[in-house]
Amino acid sequence: MKRLSLKKISTEAQLLLVGIPVLLWTLIPVYHMFLFAISERDTATSGRLWPQNPTLQNFDIVFQKKHFYLNHFWQQLGNSLLIALAVGAITLFIATCAAFAISRLKVRGGRTVMNLALFTYFIPAAFLAVPMYKTMGNYGLLNNQWALILAMVTIASPYCIWVLKQASDKLPWELDEAARMDGASPLQLFRLVYLPLMVPSLVAVGTYSLLLAWNEYLYAFLLLSNDADITLAVALGNFLSADDSPWELLMATGLVYALPPAAIYYAFKRYMVSGLTAGAVKS
Repeated sequence: MKRLSLKKISTEAQLLLVGIPVLLWTLIPVYHMFLFAISERDTATSGRLWPQNPTLQNFDIVFQKKHFYLNHFWQQLGNSLLIALAVGAITLFIATCAAFAISRLKVRGGRTVMNLALFTYFIPAAFLAVPMYKTMGNYGLLNNQWALILAMVTIASPYCIWVLKQASDKLPWELDEAARMDGASPLQLFRLVYLPLMVPSLVAVGTYSLLLAWNEYLYAFLLLSNDADITLAVALGNFLSADDSPWELLMATGLVYALPPAAIYYAFKRYMVSGLTAGAVKS
């Protein structure tokens, strides 16, 4: 027992030696971001570890839209939220139905389709930006938020289908057989057996696709151009177009923009871990 205890302590100590520097390295940029956000304009780049006169005025400017870069702040934040929720919902619907059909109904050619979809990840998303722009232009969807929604659903769906399919494979087949013996149709099997057991994985992939759309910049920049329709991620880039950029306002806006995904992640953190790793196995 003593040897095991010493070995456990040694392992934990090694993890701490690695984890603490990684944690600090991760938090330092966030700290500097917060430091800029609470600094006055003339002191934001002073190099001090703490501002001499910390202020919340920058957040007031952001919320009250007192700068011309922030004229559409609330509308752009709403655009980001609407697009992220739409991508999450549509991706979740497509991935859930596809995984059920491939894993439980064993449709012919389902695995081939899934593998071909995953093959698209061999091509970097940046390389697909121009073809995606051309495609949306052919269908008349440029400068329409549906263009970004459809583009992000296309990017997120293959991975989500793969995750749900792996989780679905771990569900006991006896449940399907029992439901069929009771006269359940495929739709009833999907609604009454499959969905309740897949909740952790469904939350995980839904959160993943939502956050993917929330943080997207390249496709949002290419497919949307009107200030009233763009997402806040694209609007943040406008702060850098001036020679004398208002860094304190940029960082304050960035912190506000980072709060919703952080809240979503920590609200569903346990589902993210269990759903993306172990699947949705219930006994």
